[in-house]
Amino acid sequence: MQHWKQHIAQLGPFIALVIACAIFGATAPQFFSGENFSLILQQVMVVGVIAIGQTLIILTAGIDLSCGMVMALGNIVMTKFAVDLGLPVPLAILCGLLVTAAFGLLNGLLVTRIKLPPFIVTLGTTNIAFAITQLYSKAQTVTDVPASMTWLGGTFQLGGTNIAYGTVLMLLLYLGIWWWLRDTGAGRHVYAVGNNPEATRLVGIPTDRVLLGVYVMAGVFYGIASLLSVARTGVGDPNAGQTENLDAITAVVLGGTSLFGGRGVILGSLIGAVVVGVLRNGLTLLGVDSVYQVLVTGILVILAVTVDQLSRKGGR
Repeated sequence: MQHWKQHIAQLGPFIALVIACAIFGATAPQFFSGENFSLILQQVMVVGVIAIGQTLIILTAGIDLSCGMVMALGNIVMTKFAVDLGLPVPLAILCGLLVTAAFGLLNGLLVTRIKLPPFIVTLGTTNIAFAITQLYSKAQTVTDVPASMTWLGGTFQLGGTNIAYGTVLMLLLYLGIWWWLRDTGAGRHVYAVGNNPEATRLVGIPTDRVLLGVYVMAGVFYGIASLLSVARTGVGDPNAGQTENLDAITAVVLGGTSLFGGRGVILGSLIGAVVVGVLRNGLTLLGVDSVYQVLVTGILVILAVTVDQLSRKGGR
């Protein structure tokens, strides 16, 4: 019975996606068009990549509230280094990635060395990243971004539908991390730390090193999301990332990853992000006010966490 419960829990996000698509497809004729599905993926690609890093951290029983603001900081660093300092685009992008990775390293060091709770650590670094972003950008949007920095926002034709290069990158990243978590020792260590860090330490796995690596990796993914954000909007926006932290956590939870750590499939986070995108897109097509979109998303998060809690109790 428990085996079947686990399979149902893993299929839950996909079932929710199918149901949502069926409902909106029946009520909004334009929903089932290739262009609309491509638009949904473009709308979720930034949150989807942030959700990769968030998933890795939640798998270790942590949480990262700073992801949205760190992404915004990377966004500003990349664009200002390219526009104001005149750095070559690849070097400017690298600098942005290094900054977001450094924030991941800071979060990881505070969690592993000082043993502070991840919630408190990342709540603090959220404010730090926000302040640095506003001060460095002077709260001004960076325009005239080089075309090569927005290349991922471009599209190509596939079966008559325009597909964004950024969407392809997001899917490739998910496939890569899915393989890494499933088929490598380092990936399995992430699950082990989330399941029981003390037992993991006793068998010789350096839990602090695993945690530190996870936070740095998450920072790198936030940097990639920064680049996707620039590619999608064409500007460096200091006000980006205001809701992306909660959107990413929502995607991870809806995707079936346990907030208690040690259980989840990375591809579920992708489906969770798409579920949120489908809900918002479908409700928009139906002319529903955006406040109801937020309401529905909040209800879904509570339901997903409730199911996770009940399944954990049932497994004991």
